[in-house]
Amino acid sequence: MEDYKNASKHIVVLAFPFGTHAAPLLNIIHQLSDASPNTIFSFLSTQQSNNSSFPNKFHKIKPFNVRDGLPEGYIYRGDPNEPVEYFLKATPGNFIEAIGAVVAETGKPIDCLITDAFYAFGGDIADELNIPWVVLWTAAPRTLFVHAETDFIRHLVGINVDETNNSKNILNIAGSQDKSLDFFPDFSGIRVSDLPGGVTCGDLDAPMAAMLYKMGLELSRATAIAANSFEDVDNKVVNMLKLKFNMFLNVGPFNLVSSVSSFTIDDSHCCLDWLSKHKPSSVVYISFGSVATPLPHELEALSEALEESEFPFLWSFKGNPEKQLPPGFLERTRSRGKIVPWAPQQKILQHPSVGVFVSHGGWNSILDSIVGGVPMIFRPFYGDQILNTRTVEVVWGFGLGLEGGTLTKEGTKKALKLILCSEQGKKMREKIGIQRERAYTAVNPKGSSVENFKTLVKLVSDT
Repeated sequence: MEDYKNASKHIVVLAFPFGTHAAPLLNIIHQLSDASPNTIFSFLSTQQSNNSSFPNKFHKIKPFNVRDGLPEGYIYRGDPNEPVEYFLKATPGNFIEAIGAVVAETGKPIDCLITDAFYAFGGDIADELNIPWVVLWTAAPRTLFVHAETDFIRHLVGINVDETNNSKNILNIAGSQDKSLDFFPDFSGIRVSDLPGGVTCGDLDAPMAAMLYKMGLELSRATAIAANSFEDVDNKVVNMLKLKFNMFLNVGPFNLVSSVSSFTIDDSHCCLDWLSKHKPSSVVYISFGSVATPLPHELEALSEALEESEFPFLWSFKGNPEKQLPPGFLERTRSRGKIVPWAPQQKILQHPSVGVFVSHGGWNSILDSIVGGVPMIFRPFYGDQILNTRTVEVVWGFGLGLEGGTLTKEGTKKALKLILCSEQGKKMREKIGIQRERAYTAVNPKGSSVENFKTLVKLVSDT
């Protein structure tokens, strides 16, 4: 533990080990470590998450494992929510145990606590230790605003739940799903139905919904909130967040400022070489993220749309394409289609031949598309993805949601043709091009994200 003895500061980091949460948090910790040479970081997550996040050892960032809450002999049966719910039941006790073990093992008291924004209990731990609490928000600013204003939204539009729920505090308001959130600036195009589950509908007591609700109530206690976004991505919403919280710092997009991105570029399937053989803005790139997969009939519809539209496509496919896609599809489209199990998404979206990105609408994917200047087609699944879809389509104007929210052959063909072959698609490229310029400006030496990061470094270093 020589590194701990020589460090002047010890910062403990609490990661959320699911989806794409741990990676952005580790990303910003790398940046803070580079900027704070006398600081050491203890990074707490589950063993599975740490194993994938730390393929190499890092000098001043040390991983420590926390209990994942899974029962002994647990077998994963395909429900991605189940491990999350077991884990949430184990919090905050598993983190409190691990923090005690880290301090005992290293002999180094904690000077600052950095957590994923999901962990509202971080405020209690920081208060107990009398140290600053800094949180990282990994999703869009608009999503954070919605969670912070959940009580106000519920007060104005009510709560829609299953009629079997007999809670006296529940209001069932017919037709409210189409109601606009125009009582907030720049939200007139957002409807109640676009909100994440658990805000006004669904099971409000489900572990994730309860966690996000508590987060919205508690984040005002944080010393600072750092976000994977940039000032001008959603300016009016960002300004409202600055008024609401002690310190709201846009320090992204991480895909432009990452100090470790060079380690993760893997093009073993030769995607970039393949793209170079195609005309500018002609290729359809498809990826639905690391968790969700469209239903079988939707995969069939997307395959048929790709085949009939005859656009070249690159598909990052999670699963077995030979079994899950229509018989003969791979052979019939081999000359203009490429399907791979993994693709270097950031590099692909920055390639000039890519003309549209068919996506689930996760925030990291939207940032990748902005940096690449590529318009989007959305098939959202859960969480913030529906709100992201609506925001990009109606507020920012550089993407399309699918009719009915799902993949159909005709709906997908129509969307592809609109973006790749019409004047409207050209205007979308111009709009996302403006966002691209704003993102690059933010990470220039004197840019807003760089200045905000300096503020964050000073806050962490001066604790």
